[in-house]
Amino acid sequence: MPRSSPWRAAMAAAAAIALALSVAGGASPAAAAGSAALAQSFRNPVNPGADPSLIHHNGAYYVATTRGDRIGIWRSPSLATLPAAPEQVVWRDGDASRNTQMWAPAFRHVGSRWYVYYTASDGVDANHRMYVLESAGDDPIGPYAFKAKIADFGEYAIDGEPITHNGQSYFVWTGPGRGQGGPAQLYIARMSNPWTVTGGRVAIPASGGCTEVREGPTPLYRNGRTFLTYSTCDTGKPDYQLWMKSIANGADPMVAANWTQHAGPVFARDDATGVWGPGHHSFFRSPDGTEDWIAYHGKNTSTYTYDFRTTRVQKFTWNADGTPNFGRPLAAGATQQLPSGDPGAATSVLNDFDAQVAYAGTWQSGSGCGNQCFWGNDHWSGQAGATATVSFTGTRVALLSVRDRGNGIAAISIDGGPEQRVDYYSGLRVGEHLNYLSPVLAPGPHTLRVRVTGERNPASGSTVISMDRIEVY
Repeated sequence: MPRSSPWRAAMAAAAAIALALSVAGGASPAAAAGSAALAQSFRNPVNPGADPSLIHHNGAYYVATTRGDRIGIWRSPSLATLPAAPEQVVWRDGDASRNTQMWAPAFRHVGSRWYVYYTASDGVDANHRMYVLESAGDDPIGPYAFKAKIADFGEYAIDGEPITHNGQSYFVWTGPGRGQGGPAQLYIARMSNPWTVTGGRVAIPASGGCTEVREGPTPLYRNGRTFLTYSTCDTGKPDYQLWMKSIANGADPMVAANWTQHAGPVFARDDATGVWGPGHHSFFRSPDGTEDWIAYHGKNTSTYTYDFRTTRVQKFTWNADGTPNFGRPLAAGATQQLPSGDPGAATSVLNDFDAQVAYAGTWQSGSGCGNQCFWGNDHWSGQAGATATVSFTGTRVALLSVRDRGNGIAAISIDGGPEQRVDYYSGLRVGEHLNYLSPVLAPGPHTLRVRVTGERNPASGSTVISMDRIEVY
């Protein structure tokens, strides 16, 4: 299938950069173009988790996502290699009142310390409260220690993080609607230090196009104006989306009427690209500070489910009136240029139709999977013993493809080594799912083999295995 125009644009730009640099150094134009394509591009997702807080600090990206029983952080010098970075668990809690349902960690850097704000409970949703960790030094990885419960007004509270307006720090979060009914409410209170709110709270009424949540309030700043972006409509639904309020420079955030409501969603599902439920986000700047980027979670299925939410990123721009323009969520496999100043990495992507993928046995192929497949097509087989062999050069490889009710069990091996069994079954159909990530390999050429075992778990309707997108690191 022809590659999309965004892919062409990204590759053309990357090739031009490398051509100029390497021809000056004596490399051939063909080698230059190939090297640039490897070094300057990436594809989503960049992390398998939801509710991302993503930052760039001192030459590296850091992302924290919801893990449920812990706080984990991933670190990488380039977005291109962030998907293959190992999780570093920075906090587990022995206190049973706050060591489960740990959601939505959010970074803040204050002075020489890092703070991670998160939500946790004792396993009962109504008992969710907000907490903050403090680092021992100036490293986003920590180590961290528990600092405090924050903004506890004796009722359900989630998704809190600080904002700064007119030089004053405030804490914003989600609590129950007034009278405990209606959609969740956004609240704000002044902060006296990074772990303490002072005085009373103020409710900030927020529109959302639905009768459900108002959650994940996150600030964005430009020319003294503060934009408060937030998610609405239940993260399990395909219509989960971002809305926005803003407040002018000099206005008091503790006066609800000072907040301007912007009409309609500012970032929402795109059925054409196969992205549903985009939201619960964060913002970061490119390494050189010239570009604005959004990190958010989205799904490759329109089914009402909390599963299969993955972290994606894309660049956004600004409108003439000073408001952000987030555009539409890009397809998971859309090739993007890395943020300006990102050093890049020798990553590449293979499609299931590329010459580096050799098939043995009976396989079928086609474009019936549409936007749930990479470049709109894939290969599949349910024949026991059928194989797909991928030849690649690198240190790691990942397989992304459809999971479905009719999928079976694959046996995957590297360089003729032991097989690892991977079940491609899912109770709902989802596209471009990360099914396999290899261990770290010695640099150089390798082969990956996917064997159809002809087996399935009892819930599955068949033994089919699919080949679609192969990421090489």
